[in-house]
Amino acid sequence: MPAIRDKVERSLAQIEAAKTSNVFTKVYTERARSEADAADTRRRDGTRLGPLDGTIVSIKDLFDVAGETTTAGSSLLRTAAPATQDAPVIARLRRAGAVIIGKVNMSEFAYSGLGLNPHFGTPGNAVNRAHAPGGSSSGSGVSVAEGTSEISIGTDTGGSVRIPAAFNGIVGFKPTVGRIPTTGAFPLSYTLDSIGPLARTVQQCADADAILSGGEPREVAPFPLENLRIGIPRGLMFENVDAVVGAAFEAQVNALAQQGARVFDVSINDLILAMRQATSPGPIAAIEAAAVHADWLDSRAADYDPRVLSRIQGGRSVTGAAFIRMMRTRNELIGAMDARLAEIDALMLPTVPTVAPAIAPLESDDELFGRINLQTLRNPMLGNLFQLTGVSLPVRTDSLPVGLMLLARGGSDAKMLALAKGVQDGLQLN
Repeated sequence: MPAIRDKVERSLAQIEAAKTSNVFTKVYTERARSEADAADTRRRDGTRLGPLDGTIVSIKDLFDVAGETTTAGSSLLRTAAPATQDAPVIARLRRAGAVIIGKVNMSEFAYSGLGLNPHFGTPGNAVNRAHAPGGSSSGSGVSVAEGTSEISIGTDTGGSVRIPAAFNGIVGFKPTVGRIPTTGAFPLSYTLDSIGPLARTVQQCADADAILSGGEPREVAPFPLENLRIGIPRGLMFENVDAVVGAAFEAQVNALAQQGARVFDVSINDLILAMRQATSPGPIAAIEAAAVHADWLDSRAADYDPRVLSRIQGGRSVTGAAFIRMMRTRNELIGAMDARLAEIDALMLPTVPTVAPAIAPLESDDELFGRINLQTLRNPMLGNLFQLTGVSLPVRTDSLPVGLMLLARGGSDAKMLALAKGVQDGLQLN
């Protein structure tokens, strides 16, 4: 078996060769080598710490690492005080023997589904560098897809793990909110933020999730496809689906049915419309981000990406009373969705209705950026607003990758991973 140090050296060389690609914001060269050597020693001694021991992991640039500034993809925080300790998820990764190779790029303050960043540059999509990487965990998606890390740890507030997974052709897992501690991760939304892994396989995501949530990794038994109950929420979530995505999705629906899965349409349009009405005063993320950024929005407005600033400022006008009513109605709708999903194993829909868009038009056109950003977030946001757990699986096409998304009831994370592994294995989505 090749030495872990050799594997790490190959990744470091690849990162150095492509250092202008904007994927990494910080590389822990010497520490990664030291961690690789320690993992090799444990392997020789027979004291391996588990499946993440010696695994190359990158982390989104919003997690605290002791002794360094957490910039969260923004120039505004370049001079902030350094973190005094590792975020709990980082400490857990280190205890599991992971080789943390570096921090990866992201949308500023995690507030975009497309992954553009004017401060640190935009990493191009791993399949086609002229196309968007997906956000906000942009560098995470690209680093795993290009092979500079085996697993990357991102955050998902409105799809920010699943979108880059879909755009780059890998797996992204969004756990139920509260499963993994968010302490030491710069917040976008206290209500919606969750921390999740991106990797090439569901098993790798499950191993990382177990460590991040304080559990023990174990082999995931694939959920049998025979009689799997899959609901297709046709309607609002299928508007403006492009031809590539639509064809890829229908092919997987047919393949599942041929393997014995029970695939049928379900209606959730009423719940989606009710949630849109409930949140019409303003997006939850914008309202909570306005509170997070309250001390900077006026005094340091010039330091923000203007597109991020405008969305955060949009949350300032929502009153406390309106926000409380919104959240109470949301809780009722979460319960209604949970009841609606009780008779199926998962919803299945395209992660994003289109393949990754080209970067250049998005950079030059604010209206286009805003419209495509909202379109990109629409489907995965379903999981965040209704407090579900979900996975995006990769579907190969003749052009850019497509994401196949599974969503299930909140708290059913172990079952979600088993479902995803069954679908990934059965449909050979690798």
